[in-house]
This record gives sequence, C-alpha cells and structure tokens, in this order.
Amino acid sequence: MYNLDLATIVVIAANVLVSLKGFNDTSFFERYKFNIAAINSGQKDRMVTSGFLHVDWAHLFFNMFTLYFFAPVIIGWLGTGKFFIVYFVSLLAGSLLAMVFHKNEPYYSAVGASGAVTGVLYAAILLQPNMQLGIMFIPIPMPAYVFGIGYLLYSIYGMKSRIGNIGHTAHFGGAIGGYLTVLIFMPRLLVDETLMVLLLAVPIIILFAMEKLGKI
Repeated sequence: MYNLDLATIVVIAANVLVSLKGFNDTSFFERYKFNIAAINSGQKDRMVTSGFLHVDWAHLFFNMFTLYFFAPVIIGWLGTGKFFIVYFVSLLAGSLLAMVFHKNEPYYSAVGASGAVTGVLYAAILLQPNMQLGIMFIPIPMPAYVFGIGYLLYSIYGMKSRIGNIGHTAHFGGAIGGYLTVLIFMPRLLVDETLMVLLLAVPIIILFAMEKLGKI
C-alpha cells in the first residue's frame, strides 16, 4: 500500500479545487486554459494555470491516479522539495514545447496536468527503469523503461498525426522536463546508468531531429 505523502496530497488537492472551479465556471475555465493567442498577448500565467484545469472528472481522475502511483518514487529518491520542482518544471516544459510546436496556431488550446504528470512518470522511470508496470489491456507486466520509450514514440506519432483530442506535445515536453531535472539533481546517473540515460533520450533525439528535418 502506498504511503500518500503530504506533497502528493497538496498537488492532488490543488488540481481538484481548480478543476472543480473550472467545471462550474465557464468564464474561469476560458480565462485560465492554455491558449496560444492569449499567451502571446501577455497572459503568461495560463502556462501554469492550465495545468490545474481539466475537461471532466475522468480526465482529472486519470491524471491524479497516475500521479498517485509515481509521485512516491520521486519523493523516495529526491525528497518532497525536489518532487515539487520536478512537477512544476515538467508542467512548464510541457507548456513551452506546446508553444514552440503550435506557435502558428493561435486558436490552439489545452488543459490538464498531463504534462506535469508525464514528467513525474518519466522521471520515476529514469530513477527506477526496471520496475514492472502493468498496462491496461496488456496482461504481461513490462519494464518501465520499455513503456516510457514506447509512450514517447507514440506521442511523436500522435503529434505528427494529430490523433484524438490529446495534448501529445505537452506530454512530451513534460517528459523532457522530468528527465532533465532528475539528471540535474542526480548527475551520477550519467555514469552509473549511462545506457539507460541514453536509451530514454532516444525518443527526445528523434523528436528534435524530425522537427529539424520538417517531418513534424
């Protein structure tokens, strides 16, 4: 049974409270969601506030459920303070990557903690790459690093193909934020876990190579 750290409770509570406000107040939701045109006009706060808004209860539950499972890994390795840093750096990295990739789409909008949560997930995978993950519809558990690499490759495909109403760009940006923040806090991983650090960097290299070549 997971011990629910106070830091996790605080983050979940913030997401629930802000999302509830957004569920019941359309003007609040519209004012604080991620929107390219509004951010470019000066409302930079949307890059953070959008990460606490959700479309509905299912969207909120899925993000908080994922956070519940992977936040303890970060907290166990790095402590509460650094967990908050990983979370918020990932949130901002998701928003920044979305700004870069959608800069010519003024009506592009998004909400959700997915970028921050994906950053926590990818950071946890970097710290414990061989933990076994059971994925829905796949009965056999797989090593976390296999899932992480596969998920980011799928995100690249989602960004290129515009699959569903999903913020693939924010997910990917969040993962980059979580990955880099862990390496800053624990640079010894570059020596102790060189192969895993390189493997988890592969999707990131592929994304920017494709962007440079105009393939995405």
